[in-house]
Amino acid sequence: MTEIPRETRVMDAVVSLVDSLLDDFDVVDLLTELTEQCAQLLDVAAVGLLLANPLRHLHLMAATSEKIHDLELFQLQADQGPCLDCYATGQPISVSDVQAEAARWPRFVAAATEAGFASVHAVPMRAAGTVLGALGLFGTGVGELNDADLLVAQTLAHIACVAILQVHPATPATVLPHLRTALTSRIVVDQAKGFLSQRLDVSVDDAFKLLRCYMRTHGDHLTEVSRRLITDPDGRQTILAAMRQMLAAAPS
Repeated sequence: MTEIPRETRVMDAVVSLVDSLLDDFDVVDLLTELTEQCAQLLDVAAVGLLLANPLRHLHLMAATSEKIHDLELFQLQADQGPCLDCYATGQPISVSDVQAEAARWPRFVAAATEAGFASVHAVPMRAAGTVLGALGLFGTGVGELNDADLLVAQTLAHIACVAILQVHPATPATVLPHLRTALTSRIVVDQAKGFLSQRLDVSVDDAFKLLRCYMRTHGDHLTEVSRRLITDPDGRQTILAAMRQMLAAAPS
């Protein structure tokens, strides 16, 4: 089978994401899809997206796995790491060997190494002269992020900004309300993931996959499904019953 050229795969991913922007989309699901596409297109193992609230405190918005979810949260708690520096400076950061930065980010480097990551790169998310967050790229091997990969990552970061601002003209006055809305959606989804993980006895990763599968099967929004799970007892039972059927039908 002929391998699809990388340039074609990049264009397909960009077109798919832009098509989603022109439809009725859920911001958490789209940003999760964006991080997954980023990991597939670039020479990295995992991707995380950090978004700032109006007080300029970063929060995790999307991640390709629970491992990178935990590492990104640790980076925020430790208040050190390349994604934080990228956000603070508004400039891309490329760390080909995290071990070489042990003096700069001692706690982050130790956690990244323990998690199996050897290189980290970050690109800023900007709109209307404001840095909204950072897209973190984590590799299991030592190496630089080449110019082509950096361009792809920055393009996807721009698409993320458009998704968060929901295609409205971006000005400093309009950016902040959209940041609040996006972060609130992420909190609701995280609550639903934790609820499903406990109720259905599955991992958090699998709980998230179930949420997204249910959403797509029923043509609903990820955030709305999550909200019903948390706040609507009747809707919760319907969703849980459908998800138990999904689990029973899944290959063992």
